[in-house]
Amino acid sequence: MVVNAPARTLEQRLSALERANEIRVTRAAWKRDVKAGRASVRELVQEPPWWAASMKVHDALMVMPKLGRVKVGRMLARQSISPSKTIGGMTGRQRLAIVAFLLERERLVR
Repeated sequence: MVVNAPARTLEQRLSALERANEIRVTRAAWKRDVKAGRASVRELVQEPPWWAASMKVHDALMVMPKLGRVKVGRMLARQSISPSKTIGGMTGRQRLAIVAFLLERERLVR
């Protein structure tokens, strides 16, 4: 049995596009801030803002300097966190594990 979603009005579609664009612009600014040292991935994971709820954990971690696909993939695998897990969909245990990882990295970098 196939259930069709209700048709969306032009106004609803434009509103969704506007919101999606706002999210993309905000995330791009956040990524620039992280690279410049003005923002923190740890803070994003601890208390995610509305625009980060649907962001993949893997993508958020990849923004950090000196963290590539392999390191991020290993860390997520060690914690049994799927790379496709979203920031908003993480459990408390997963948040704590990522925060601990990030705090350890900060400690080692200093």
